[in-house]
Amino acid sequence: MWLGPEEVLVANALWVTERANPFFVLQRRRGHGKGGGLTGLLVGTLDVVLDSSARVAPYRILHQTQDSQVYWTVACGSSRKEITKHWEWLENNLLQTLSIFDNEEDITTFVKGKIHGIIAEENKNLQPQGDEDPGKFKEAELKMRKQFGMPEGEKLVNYYSCSYWKGRVPRQGWLYLTVNHLCFYSFLLGKEVSLVVQWVDVTRLEKNATLLFPESIRVDTRDQELFFSMFLNIGETFKLMEQLANLAMRQLLDSEGFLEDKALPRPSRPHRNISALKRDLDARAKNECYRAMFRLPRDERLDGHTGCTLWTPFNKLHIPGQMFISSNYICFASKEEDACHLIIPLREVTIVEKADSSSVLPSPLSISTKSKMTFLFANLKDRDFLVQRISDFLQKMPSKQPGGSGVGRKASTVEPAPELCPAPPKASDQLTSPSTPLGGRQSSSVQDAPTSSQGLLKLFQRNSPMEDLGAKGAKEKMKEESWNIHFFEYGRGMCMYRTARTRELVLKGIPESLRGELWLLFSGAWNEMVTHPGYYEELVEKSTGKYSLATEEIERDLHRSMPEHPAFQNELGIAALRRVLTAYAFRNPTIGYCQAMNIVTSVLLLYGSEEEAFWLLVALCERMLPDYYNTRVVGALVDQGIFEELTRDFLPQLSEKMQDLGVISSISLSWFLTLFLSVMPFESAVVIVDCFFYEGIKVILQVALAILDANMEQLLGCSDEGEAMTVLGRYLDNVVNKQSVSPPIPHLHALLTSGDDPPTEVDIFDLLKVSYEKFSSLRADDIEQMRFKQRLKVIQSLEDTAKRSVVRAIPGDIGFSIEELEDLYMVFKAKHLASQYWGSSRPTAVRRDPSLPYLEQYRIDAGQFRELFASLTPWACGSHTPVLAGRMFRLLDENKDSLINFKEFVTGMSGMYHGDLTEKLKALYKLHLPPALSPEDAESALEATHYFTEDSSSEEALRQEEQEGGGNEDVQDKKGEEKGISPPDYRHYLRMWAKEKEVQKETIKDLPKMNQEQFIELCKTLYNMFSEDPMEQDLYHAIATVASLLLRIGEVGKKFSVQPGRKPQDGAPEEDELPTPDPPQDLAPELQPPAAGDPQAKAGGDTHLGKAPQESQVVGEGGGGEGRGSPPQLLSDDETKDDMSMSSYSVVSTGSLQCEDLADDTVLVGGEAQSPPAIARCGGTVDTDWCISFEQILASILTESVLVNFFEKRVDIGLKIKDQKKVERQFSTSSDLEQSGLSG
Repeated sequence: MWLGPEEVLVANALWVTERANPFFVLQRRRGHGKGGGLTGLLVGTLDVVLDSSARVAPYRILHQTQDSQVYWTVACGSSRKEITKHWEWLENNLLQTLSIFDNEEDITTFVKGKIHGIIAEENKNLQPQGDEDPGKFKEAELKMRKQFGMPEGEKLVNYYSCSYWKGRVPRQGWLYLTVNHLCFYSFLLGKEVSLVVQWVDVTRLEKNATLLFPESIRVDTRDQELFFSMFLNIGETFKLMEQLANLAMRQLLDSEGFLEDKALPRPSRPHRNISALKRDLDARAKNECYRAMFRLPRDERLDGHTGCTLWTPFNKLHIPGQMFISSNYICFASKEEDACHLIIPLREVTIVEKADSSSVLPSPLSISTKSKMTFLFANLKDRDFLVQRISDFLQKMPSKQPGGSGVGRKASTVEPAPELCPAPPKASDQLTSPSTPLGGRQSSSVQDAPTSSQGLLKLFQRNSPMEDLGAKGAKEKMKEESWNIHFFEYGRGMCMYRTARTRELVLKGIPESLRGELWLLFSGAWNEMVTHPGYYEELVEKSTGKYSLATEEIERDLHRSMPEHPAFQNELGIAALRRVLTAYAFRNPTIGYCQAMNIVTSVLLLYGSEEEAFWLLVALCERMLPDYYNTRVVGALVDQGIFEELTRDFLPQLSEKMQDLGVISSISLSWFLTLFLSVMPFESAVVIVDCFFYEGIKVILQVALAILDANMEQLLGCSDEGEAMTVLGRYLDNVVNKQSVSPPIPHLHALLTSGDDPPTEVDIFDLLKVSYEKFSSLRADDIEQMRFKQRLKVIQSLEDTAKRSVVRAIPGDIGFSIEELEDLYMVFKAKHLASQYWGSSRPTAVRRDPSLPYLEQYRIDAGQFRELFASLTPWACGSHTPVLAGRMFRLLDENKDSLINFKEFVTGMSGMYHGDLTEKLKALYKLHLPPALSPEDAESALEATHYFTEDSSSEEALRQEEQEGGGNEDVQDKKGEEKGISPPDYRHYLRMWAKEKEVQKETIKDLPKMNQEQFIELCKTLYNMFSEDPMEQDLYHAIATVASLLLRIGEVGKKFSVQPGRKPQDGAPEEDELPTPDPPQDLAPELQPPAAGDPQAKAGGDTHLGKAPQESQVVGEGGGGEGRGSPPQLLSDDETKDDMSMSSYSVVSTGSLQCEDLADDTVLVGGEAQSPPAIARCGGTVDTDWCISFEQILASILTESVLVNFFEKRVDIGLKIKDQKKVERQFSTSSDLEQSGLSG
């Protein structure tokens, strides 16, 4: 890159001059490239250690004049290619001009002006990139790409100077954090350390301080532990590493969500400076924190926040805190955690006005809402800008809100309006009180059901007025009254002031009549419901009558959802539950339906209408319990890990015992997934749900710890898991809610755990009180931190399980060891994931579905397979390798979806690595028959998938599994089976399984014959395969001999294949078809009996079944009437000798050989030095009668020991896998090649 000219006094201290002319010198940094000796080592060390080294590029160009001692830098480069380009530009454009000047000062001035002009021209199109110097960051990014061989698509997020501890020695160097990798580079006195770790491989990431390592960051992968320390700002570095690792885990957990979420490297700006990409990540972290704090919808983005005070009328104070503004909400959080929280949806705002400043109230701002509440903020730093932002957002709000009225209403007072009285909500309160359903919006499918407007509890308990319930009824009345007073003082609805008083009331239990309303408010579900009117009804309509795996599971579980409750003992409750669960499965197919969702949803339906229950379920599954209800219940496993950690911290003496008994994993899933609803009497568990909607997961963890604490003595005395479970089960069954006004519901669990002596009852409110007293030190942000740590562990252990399952699914005869298979799996998976990093347009990037069986989760396309094939194949064919890889891919891709899974991939690799000469040749032979062989433009011609009979060695197990009914049934039978209307019974699968277990070694005679064109392709592949072998010349000579011999054998074979009694019309269609440029399709009738639906077979009475053996001696499973022993025996030596007496050129009829791709110097002749035969393609046709069998090829190759040795040579795939891992990132490092080529 061009640099603004700066003076350099000592030009040769650390640099070597490589080129010079009277005005410029091109220099290389000592220690860069080859040689350099001790000074090179010292310079290299200096470059890495010194902080300024991020700016030292290995090449530079200086401007000089003859008499001056001062040099000026004009350009630098990270590669020789880049600097040479600049040098040539200077030589071509400036040298002539500069020689005209007389005065040296003029020359320097001219050069400086020219360089400044070039830089200005380059920067003209670049937008300003923030306050950071973009040049410095761009240079670091280039350096990172070059150092670690990263492609253009890999974005650097930030880089830090730090030390890496290798043993007990710290290595000072640079840590580069990119979107997908953590990289470290250090060079100290000739010792180079270069580390690259993918974020998806990180199993542990934590900040720790020990005596050995001062404050350091620990990064663990499956096979190494890395420690980094001596950071300038360890907090910032760790936070960034945590975010990047979290993104990677999200990708492993749910690639669909990852792709939607992947707004990180915006390709519109190729070189983003340090602040931009990092700012994106910081903004993302703030957004997540903001949404979690105020329970806002997932698409809400924080616009900004500022310090201010809020006037709280209930205690007449100005509370300091932060105001947050986003596109749909204004929120406030006090500095003291419990003092006050406030959420004002902009849809509720009527007036925003600046009040007059005074010494008491500097820069006040008042916001009025439709519910006649006015909020007064003060001490705002940039009030005018703030008001402008709020008014901009208000203008973007949809003009007509559901039920909206009175937009122009003025609110003159600061006190909340007295209309917010303790009376139960009326229709006019519709806007701010979720207790009333959003009336009149139900469509025909839902509106007829009573559950569309009220909860099931109201429908089933109409006949018991409060007065009849005595003391319980009075207590319930008092609770309602307390809440109504609270509403009067603190406001009602979304804009309520949420304070410590609110929490106290929640802990005392929410009255039945207000439960639905307050759950909606505290969970944030109310916001989503109001902003999506009619959405639920649409979903119900769309999902009605649709069947899927989720709907089957839902039907199965409907009657298991609280069967003891009267509301679910009839069709009314069951139908409502069915509609809500099906609608949610339809909304979020990645979750669909998970066990435990039915129990939670049935409780939500008791207290709210269907629509309200639906939005509460959305809030639970997508925000409050993230990843709980997916196929692998990752979220619950993560929180189970947190629970284990908290048990260690709070109850250390019990922790070890619980681990030994293995109880925690058994209890936590059922406790957390159903929020205690399945293990505690309903009326008690509902109180925990009240607190959960207000406080989040910390309540569940607190209560779980309190339960263990209460049973500590008994648990310590338990001898096995069953005993411990009984202790806990009996305790939970007797957690009672004495204040409940609902008729008691028998708890089914209690029947199983009742003992002889009735255990003591525990009041749920006492349990909650204890949990807050003993364990209230838990904080939401600490839990999030712990969740991150556990998520790494859980997801990586799930990935290990997946790897083991996939490796176990590979048949034993594949030839690779377990370790090799695991290594191959990691390489294969890395290739799949790379498509998500750098090629999201690829089909693989979009198609991963974590709910699929493990084997199908990671698949690669043809392009990725080509890259893997090139680095792992023992048959390197130079420029021909991609062609061979394409054929192998077509051979393996049985279902023609352009993707192959790991099992298919390993099958292909095994064919090249394992088995004897015959097996390897067989694999190579099949790569030159359809469907593997295909002209570049004829991939569409590969529809006939059963061209040839399967090879039972390496590909056998795969084929039998993929195609139902392998074995020796003919093609028509197979087709019939596939088209069967009723699903095959289990016996069918047992038969398949038995067949798969049988070792069926097919003979080499089962392979179809090869025509002349295919044979030439095979020769071409072999010719390319030997090009880099040490025995190259011997191999060429041998293959020339073999090819010449085989061509002659094919000529002789024609005499046997043309039968005298053959009807002329038999051959006619073939003569017509073969010249077309699609050999695989043309040969289809010749090589295969027609499938059941083949139009040719139906149209012409003369099928090809009889013709095939006559013309090409096909002997296969579907052969027509010929036995397995029919003619293609090898020619005897005598016959071969006879044939040798013919002219050696008669083996190729003029123009009959399609061989335009063969290299010019290919000689297909026998041992004597003969000029090559005329094998040009002169517009003629392929010799249609010429064919050769696999046995003939095998026998010919066996005559040449050098070929036999080549194919029987063992190649270690382990070394190739290691190389592949190094090369994995090096997609676009042509500059390296350039440099190595020039520096020699």
